[in-house]
Amino acid sequence: MITPAAIVSAAAITALGILCVALLVTVWRVIVGPSLPDRILALDMLTGIAIGFIAVVAVRTGFSLYIDIAIALGLVGFLATVAFARFVLSRGKAGEAEPVTRRRSE
Repeated sequence: MITPAAIVSAAAITALGILCVALLVTVWRVIVGPSLPDRILALDMLTGIAIGFIAVVAVRTGFSLYIDIAIALGLVGFLATVAFARFVLSRGKAGEAEPVTRRRSE
């Protein structure tokens, strides 16, 4: 008979494997991303993957302080994403020329 601890251990190992694949794909998107918003979205995804890693480690070790660390990382990641989004909005669309101002004839 399979014990609950064995099921949790197998699920944690499976989750770590899936998170490793997601991490590699997301790092690829950060490096290759065709535009700045794609890279910003990938960095936000990296924060989510890091939170997933921390949560899995917390479940495996039974150390609940890791959950607090994951929550703090989520808050910092959210603020970083908002800051990047404001930067992109203030910069304008990529490749867009500066607007031409017309002078009134005097």
